[in-house]
Amino acid sequence: MGSFAATSEKISTYTTQLSRELHDLRAKLYPPEAQKTFTRSYTTADVESVLGVPQSTLRTLSIEGKGPEPERARNGTRMYTLDQINQLREYLAELRPDDALKLVPRRRDGEAIQIIAAANFKGGSSKTTTSVHLAHYLAIHGYRVLCIDLDPQASFTSTFGLQPEFDVAEGESTYAALNYDTTRRALSEIIRETYFPNLHLVPGNLELMDFEFETPAALTSGARDDLGLFFERLRRAIATVEDNYDIVVIDTPPSLGYSTLAALYAATGMVVTVHPAMLDVASCNQFLIMLSELSETLAAYGAQFNHEFFRVLMTRVNPNDGPQKFMAAVVRKIFAEDVMVADALESTAIAAAGVAKKSLYELEPGEVGREPLKRALESVDKVNSEILSLIHRRWGRIQ
Repeated sequence: MGSFAATSEKISTYTTQLSRELHDLRAKLYPPEAQKTFTRSYTTADVESVLGVPQSTLRTLSIEGKGPEPERARNGTRMYTLDQINQLREYLAELRPDDALKLVPRRRDGEAIQIIAAANFKGGSSKTTTSVHLAHYLAIHGYRVLCIDLDPQASFTSTFGLQPEFDVAEGESTYAALNYDTTRRALSEIIRETYFPNLHLVPGNLELMDFEFETPAALTSGARDDLGLFFERLRRAIATVEDNYDIVVIDTPPSLGYSTLAALYAATGMVVTVHPAMLDVASCNQFLIMLSELSETLAAYGAQFNHEFFRVLMTRVNPNDGPQKFMAAVVRKIFAEDVMVADALESTAIAAAGVAKKSLYELEPGEVGREPLKRALESVDKVNSEILSLIHRRWGRIQ
């Protein structure tokens, strides 16, 4: 007992010191009076890529003083903020009703909200990186996005400039909207606006572990409230705010616990991230075996995982690595059409962005090498575009 007590005291001391150090580091990077912001600007070429509007049209609008007025760089290049791009969407949609759906692509009547969950219980599968880049990509392209962090480690939350142990107090995490007692809050009350246009966040922190501890007792007691059993609670909570969003992106914990099962039950689309290496693929197989067995158990409660799409995404791929190429071929052989066509390539740019707690979409020119950033963006764009195409197919926009 003595050694156990000593170890627990050490851990407590270390976590207190490390939390303080992280808080100080974050204060230097993102002081309270200067919260994290989205500072990237877009050239007319960038805007053409995002909106599909010719640069000549953008120049004409600027010259005629129509629509938002862009800033001028030192070389005279017109530079737009993401807010201005969104203003352009609305302005041009009014001028061109036939192009309104392309310019303002929010879901229409009859198009159900899409809930995308990235999952795997092995760390290092790039689950959070995938979730962050998908959320940012969708927001940039004009969709109203809600991010939900279900991971007690809260890496998803940290990417938005929040330090979970300091910036997410008790009763302010996703757990607050899922718990079983009188302290439960409406999901709308804990949703936060972020620095990123079109994107809101339900943050995570260690409080989420309580959901894992309390669910067995709730099942045993047979108590029921308006959110129902554990696997129903997240979906029903989302339903209370779904009119405000087009797409929900859920980052799940690296485990197959009650919160992960709730996320997968809520999801309309499931993306399993896997690194094409022997141990990672074997771990992914164990994850899927467990999920299959648990789904049979949950069927007794009326729970079924009926996703509109299920995809395996290979991550941190090095196309020049022989063993990876072999394992990638195995994955594609087994999962066939359920493997995404696009791979998420390994990249120093993604690693550098992660250190800065940014996505590739937030990086300014010069923060990383131009060519590595270009290659990484091309890879990430292909992945996200493929997921968006699956969403459009479910909405009936692609036959």
